[in-house]
Parts: sequence; C-alpha cells; structure tokens
Amino acid sequence: MKTRDSERNHRPTEAEPKPLEEPKHETKKLKNLSEYAQTLQLGWNGLLVLKNSCFPTSMHILEGDQGVISSLLKDHTSGSKLTQLKIAQRLRLDQPKLDEVTRRIKQGSPNGYAVLLATQATPSGLGTEGMPTVEPGLQRRLLRNLVSYLKQKQAAGVISLPVGGSKGRDGTGMLYAFPPCDFSQQYLQSALRTLGKLEEEHMVIVIVRDTA
Repeated sequence: MKTRDSERNHRPTEAEPKPLEEPKHETKKLKNLSEYAQTLQLGWNGLLVLKNSCFPTSMHILEGDQGVISSLLKDHTSGSKLTQLKIAQRLRLDQPKLDEVTRRIKQGSPNGYAVLLATQATPSGLGTEGMPTVEPGLQRRLLRNLVSYLKQKQAAGVISLPVGGSKGRDGTGMLYAFPPCDFSQQYLQSALRTLGKLEEEHMVIVIVRDTA
C-alpha cells in the first residue's frame, strides 16, 4: 500500500500543467524578414538609386560599428546624412572578388566596417521618418526589382564613399550591396534560425572603411 500511496502522491506533480506564458510566444513569432529587421538597430534609411530608378530602403545593423555608417554615409560638403545612394559600379560574385571583400572586412574589424540587412521601406513603416522625396526623372520602384537585377547580373552593387569625394578627415570606404547569395547568407544565420526560411527579397549591405 505504501508504494501505491507514494505513486498517488507523485501523480499530481507529474501532471502539473505547463506555465501559461509559453503559448504567448507563438503570437509574437516573427513572420518575415521585415519584422526581423525591426528587432535590429536602424542604420540608415533612404533611396538606393540605379540608373533612372530609385528604391526606398531601410538598412538595419547585423554587425559592425554604427560609427562607420554615420561617418561615411554623409555629404562631405554639408556634413548632413545622405538620403540617397547611387549605385555606379558592379562587383561580379566571383570567389576572388568575394575573398577581397572578406579580407577588407577582417582588416577593418572591429570598428572599421558594418554589415546591414536591407529591406523594402514602406511609407508607414518604422524607420521611414524623413524618407526623401523622389527627384524628378527618377521612378520609384520596389526593392525586389533591384534585387532581381543584381541576381540576373550575378553581381553586387558598389558605391564609393563618401559620395562626391572626401575631405580626408573621416577617410574613405566602399559600400557593397549583395543580393541573396552564399556570401550574403553567412550574415543571416540568426534570421534563418528565427524564421526558418528567408522568402522575402532583401540585400546584405557591407560598408568598409579604407585602411591607411
């Protein structure tokens, strides 16, 4: 009888319900990359420009130094933050060229580089305050069109920084805009674990300061 009594005494603790907090996490599950981006620090928002098209973009910091962004993404004459970045060059996604970008990142570590997640900026979305008006002659398009173009060209977009030359005080650098590829996905492992898959069109932006 003692054994049965002890079994009876233990049953209620074994059958105790799980804490009620657990199901709440399901409602907060991030649904897409844009929602994931909102959990990161906003690094820059504005217009990426290619030829006659502009693409409203929000960039959130995945790793690296905010100081690189604020010092290089500004107008060197006025000192104000750049509101548009014009892609003038392309970098083919060949391994030697990717190795060179990796080398520059390592050389600039820990505070000479930044890696950002770029997603479509929506008019009502967070981080779109101060989104610039589109200049005459530019057609506003969705970011996915730029991503498709770079995928088709198998290239990253390249911008020399700061735009329009340099005073030399804050140095110079390069911005690389990568469409989804093996190189860019290495920086999105946390997002991949959180979301399961990355269906939304996006880019990974790498900014590196030139070292003396």
